[in-house]
Amino acid sequence: MPRLSDSVRTTHTGDGAVVLDISRGRMFTFNPTGSRILQLLNTGVEEKDIALTLVQEFSADPRTADADVGEFLTLLRQHALVRP
Repeated sequence: MPRLSDSVRTTHTGDGAVVLDISRGRMFTFNPTGSRILQLLNTGVEEKDIALTLVQEFSADPRTADADVGEFLTLLRQHALVRP
């Protein structure tokens, strides 16, 4: 299960999240859905359960939620924001 890297700091607001990777000096911004995914990752929720949460909380289509969560996690991995 992926978790946020130890070098990542996050701030969440109603508009989304700001993420700072302190080891690489990079900053990222995410919309409310991305913010929610980060919050769920940080608490140890499994990928499939993250998609289910998005379906419930954002009225997302289940197939779309599965695909979007997978793509989002791939991007987080590419930027070294998560660890396995």
